[in-house]
Amino acid sequence: MNTTNTPVVKDLVLVGGGHAHVGVLYMLAMKPVPGLRITLIARDIHTPYSGMLPGLIAGHYTYDQTHIDLGRMARFAGARIYHAEVEGIDLENKQVIASGRPPVSYDLISINTGSRPSTLNVKGADEFALAVKPIDIFLEKWGSLLQGLENHQGDYHLAIVGGGAGGVEMALCTQYKIQDVLKQQGKDPKKLTVSLFSREDELMTAHNKSVRRRFARVMQERGIRVYLNADVTEVDKDFIKTAQGEAVKTNDVIWVTTAGAPQWPKASGLTVDEHGFIKANEYLTNPGNPDVFVAGDVASLYDPRPKSGVFAVRQGPVLAHNIRAKATGNAFGKYKPQKDFLGLISTGDKYAVASRGSYAAEGAWLWTIKDWIDRRFMQRFDELPDMPEEELPQLAKGIADQEAIKELSTFAMRCGGCGAKVGSSVLDRVMQRLPVTRRDDVIIGRDAADDSAMLTVPAGKAMVQSVDFFRAFIDDNYTFGAIAANHALGDLYAMGAEPQSVLAMAVVPYGRENVVEEALYELLSGALSVLEPAGAVLAGGHSGEGAELAFGLTVNGLVDPDRAWRKGGMQPGDKLIITKAIGTGTILAADMRHKAKGRWVSGAIQNMLLSNQRAAEILRVHAATACTDITGFGVLGHLVEMTKASDKNAELEPSAIPLLDGAMQTVAMGILSSLQPANLRLRRAIQDLESVSSCPQYPLLFDPQTAGGLLASVPADQAADCVEQLKAQGYRDAAIIGEVYPSEGEAPIKLRL
Repeated sequence: MNTTNTPVVKDLVLVGGGHAHVGVLYMLAMKPVPGLRITLIARDIHTPYSGMLPGLIAGHYTYDQTHIDLGRMARFAGARIYHAEVEGIDLENKQVIASGRPPVSYDLISINTGSRPSTLNVKGADEFALAVKPIDIFLEKWGSLLQGLENHQGDYHLAIVGGGAGGVEMALCTQYKIQDVLKQQGKDPKKLTVSLFSREDELMTAHNKSVRRRFARVMQERGIRVYLNADVTEVDKDFIKTAQGEAVKTNDVIWVTTAGAPQWPKASGLTVDEHGFIKANEYLTNPGNPDVFVAGDVASLYDPRPKSGVFAVRQGPVLAHNIRAKATGNAFGKYKPQKDFLGLISTGDKYAVASRGSYAAEGAWLWTIKDWIDRRFMQRFDELPDMPEEELPQLAKGIADQEAIKELSTFAMRCGGCGAKVGSSVLDRVMQRLPVTRRDDVIIGRDAADDSAMLTVPAGKAMVQSVDFFRAFIDDNYTFGAIAANHALGDLYAMGAEPQSVLAMAVVPYGRENVVEEALYELLSGALSVLEPAGAVLAGGHSGEGAELAFGLTVNGLVDPDRAWRKGGMQPGDKLIITKAIGTGTILAADMRHKAKGRWVSGAIQNMLLSNQRAAEILRVHAATACTDITGFGVLGHLVEMTKASDKNAELEPSAIPLLDGAMQTVAMGILSSLQPANLRLRRAIQDLESVSSCPQYPLLFDPQTAGGLLASVPADQAADCVEQLKAQGYRDAAIIGEVYPSEGEAPIKLRL
């Protein structure tokens, strides 16, 4: 979570986390532009460094050694990161259309989304071939392919389609890795056959003759079958067909052909070339769209170059300079692509061939140089410098937008009381943009001008109420609104209640009117994305301006009072079931310190976005006797509440408690939530504390959760089926973590180690 007291003057949206944008984030972090808010929209949380991918596939590097953590980079740059896939741009209204969220407004936009191998007009390629891009999907399927070898018997045939440097490297590194796997499994590596298909009459036609000869020799030495002038026309699960009528047996096919462009840039009205790639002039802007920058593989450069990460990395500094220049009214710089560049192409093992212009060389020493260069590049983004405490800049300094500067002058003196409310015109516009939902028992809601909501309680029902309110802990307003709604509704589900209505309370940071409007709209839209499926009506609320974003909801629910769950219903012999993994407290604390990996934070967010609604229904079907939601007091604190209310004891098995990815690592770093010390006071409720406090999971028993899962006691004969049903409905971490037994006068919680 990035906080600043500087009001937003301009919005820069970075679409995609490619090599050029990683450089932009780094350079804008080192020298920020006052008032420029950065939003990174990326499908991936970790972006791969293309130069090390062959080494990763061959097994020479780990995932973390070859991937740049976009979440950490965004936090370093003070940027918001939205985990979504872009589907288009509304150039007229200057908005980015992304899946699963409201449009994102921009003043400046930069596109660096990369490319994908083109499989157009090749029958069966999309269904049966494994495309090398997107790389995250490829790596996941590559891992499954390797696992499948364990059960494979007999010969194994792998085909690589694409005769450029990428295809050659892929053939060599996959062969190296698969042979190693077969050896480890006690199988004959000679059972592997690798075939490479190229439509050209030579391999690697973009490189000089000496490089081509060297790789032709290497391929022959490694026993890789090379099919030249072989234009693949069909891919099936058991074979590949070429235009020449040749059919070659295959078990798996990897597609590494020329790059293909996404469809949305052309559909959005951007200026594109004949292949759909976004045109870029010497300033890396899109002709006819001066507020749109473009870089990397998705760009069609004015001086064409191969689709290579080498060029994207070099574009980063020019792109950062020109974005800064556009925001501040300064002169652009020109991007001049290098004519020749040093290519170090691996041969699968720790050996490489060098290619530069007409020069070529090979040897293990070149792999050593390549390894040093690649690790040095990654080190820049792995070992980020500590940033000094922010010195608030003069707001207007360097911003080339006089109207924005005039508007900012009103920020100097902010009123309190009702003068701190969001303006009525902004609020009216937001309400008009939000969908209106209705229920018969909500007589007056937010679509009326009355001072209060009016609700009815149906006969035989009781109303239950709860309220939650907290500061934002992520920079994505939409996602934060959804998590806050999930968190608040958890109290209703824990009592077995049906959500009826909600009142929202929002504090939005000071800013330009349109910025405040978008922030409020995103926040409430996120909340509604949870409230509407739950059947709850947003009946009204209150909004105001403040130093930082904060949000909360008062939730009302209906329940048959005779069937309401209470914490005091546990019975001896009941099993304790938890529906979601824990660890959000320590992971979010690590995120604040820039110590959490992006995938840990992403996993925690997905966990918080998982509603407890269906879990409560499943627990009801399986006759749960007591229930609570795990929030601020952690697993132990909420279990203690249940044991006290029930006058029972409980045995807890820490090793059975599901943990979020990264939670053990952040605890090992000594990073704990600020609420942890208060929760630790509950340790007196644990029997034989001295003998169990060394348990690895012990600190996480006190970890406060945001939008945590449900903790319920379920009759023993129902528990296993209950967990099975929970897993089938998307609660993959659901588990039995303990048992209830009669109170014996001692401390109520026993830990089973």
